[in-house]
Amino acid sequence: MHNWVVTSFLFMVACGSSHEGDPSPGGGTQNDTQRGSVDVGANTPSDAPCAIEAVVRDFQTAHPDFEGLLNQRVVPGLVAATLGPDRKPQAVPSIAGPAGISAFDDWYNDRPGINTPMRMLLNLEATERGMFAFDSNRFFPLDGLGFGNEGRRHNYLFTSEIHARFRYQGGERFTFAGDDDLWLFINGKLAIDLGGVHTRAEATVDLDARAAELGIKPGESYTMDIFHAERHTVESTFRIETNIECFEEVI
Repeated sequence: MHNWVVTSFLFMVACGSSHEGDPSPGGGTQNDTQRGSVDVGANTPSDAPCAIEAVVRDFQTAHPDFEGLLNQRVVPGLVAATLGPDRKPQAVPSIAGPAGISAFDDWYNDRPGINTPMRMLLNLEATERGMFAFDSNRFFPLDGLGFGNEGRRHNYLFTSEIHARFRYQGGERFTFAGDDDLWLFINGKLAIDLGGVHTRAEATVDLDARAAELGIKPGESYTMDIFHAERHTVESTFRIETNIECFEEVI
């Protein structure tokens, strides 16, 4: 039975500045632009107007794809342009190898002893601009959970996996900002590609501008699949902002 990690935040939107890291226990400081609280418990209901359920998997420093690599740049093309038949991203060996992905199948599959899977609820808050947003420059949902913090102030090493369905009406945009790896697939096709161990990076997909490429048309429902990894200290940021009218279902 998986544990449930329920995260209920009220965030300020578009917090674009980076922050000081925390490389060791007691070391460094972080400017907290997060507003609200984090509630950890079992089956806690969400009061947010829009929520996304995620599977998060905790990893240890000993894993070859976490903590050791420090390329500090966005590496596009680490994964194939379409999802695999299991609705998971597929590593591109010729690129992924040098970029430090040697055991990529571990990232988004349950592996006893290698990762600890849990559930997390991301509550997106409505903004004055008619958007839904989740924004944190201190994104540490697994502090003290899974394999623990491994002697650090925070638990940094984890992945996040989200599967949902939404109705495309026309005019939608989706923005992600954060570190490290982030891949967004719409209708099974890669729409945002921010792979690699890097500092905060941002990308926006305009669904109208890429409708033909993504194979979507207004009035129809499509899948959205998000894969994120926090692979390295000393920062963890995560921001979603979208005018998609929430999600028809989480799948």
